[in-house]
Amino acid sequence: MASGSMKGYFKQKKSGGGGRGISKTKPSKKSPAFAAALGSDVVQPSTLSAHNLRDEEDDGNETVLRQFDMNMAYGPCLGMTRLARWERAQRLGLNPPKEIETLLIKGKARPDCLWDGCI
Repeated sequence: MASGSMKGYFKQKKSGGGGRGISKTKPSKKSPAFAAALGSDVVQPSTLSAHNLRDEEDDGNETVLRQFDMNMAYGPCLGMTRLARWERAQRLGLNPPKEIETLLIKGKARPDCLWDGCI
């Protein structure tokens, strides 16, 4: 058996200010450049600017298609076009909206999903 106590083996002295407890640093008044926090006045880029679309190009069709992209009931959308995803959902009996197929066949909307090129 070892003689002596464990306190003698492991030093208990703390370096720095002789106070007790954890010292807290004062919060800075400036928020980080890309903070996504409550009360932050940093604006995140919108989906439209992320895909280089202008507001006048978004005639409502793209909004409907983006909602289709976000709806996971029709399965994942990465790595395939919107039409291929619609056709897969139809084959699987998931009953995707017929309106989506009509918009995609007309060719007035982007064929790629919302996340294409982002992930």
